[in-house]
Amino acid sequence: MGYDTVSRLFHWLTVLLVLVMIPVGLVMAQEPPQPWQDRLYILHKGLGPFVLLVVLLRLAWRAFHPAPPLPATVPPLQRLAAAVVHALLYAVLIVMGVSGYVFVDAGDYPTEVLRALGVPPFIPKNEPLSDAAQAVHVTCAFVLIALIAMHVSAAGFHGLVKRDGVVSRMWPPVPPRA
Repeated sequence: MGYDTVSRLFHWLTVLLVLVMIPVGLVMAQEPPQPWQDRLYILHKGLGPFVLLVVLLRLAWRAFHPAPPLPATVPPLQRLAAAVVHALLYAVLIVMGVSGYVFVDAGDYPTEVLRALGVPPFIPKNEPLSDAAQAVHVTCAFVLIALIAMHVSAAGFHGLVKRDGVVSRMWPPVPPRA
């Protein structure tokens, strides 16, 4: 038994967005500054709120559509590790979205996409708050990369070594019709 289609689409949309956001975030902050980096900042700041929205909608969906059970062959310690990594992935993605927003808003940096949509800044300029939010955001980026590495490694182990059906719960993105 696998995840429903909506859960799978939320998962793979999140994957796609994060696989754009991480390299863009890493490249846009390179020194010395380059003229093309401004476009990457605009992309990153524009996609950030969308990623947060997708993650929150995904959690809301998950509240009413729980994960299918893992196969009985998965040992208790691996079940616990999977639950912890999944919870941390959600938590870090939310903290990254909020800290990114606070960093930008409190730093009085323009958020072009939100302003174009008529969303005003909610946080007055506050450089110490912006700096703290930036530190949280950057730290979470590296934590997120580590969590993704664990998640992908576990999926690879279950899909390529164990072949126990864990991966087929989420792959393919649209499940075959029964």
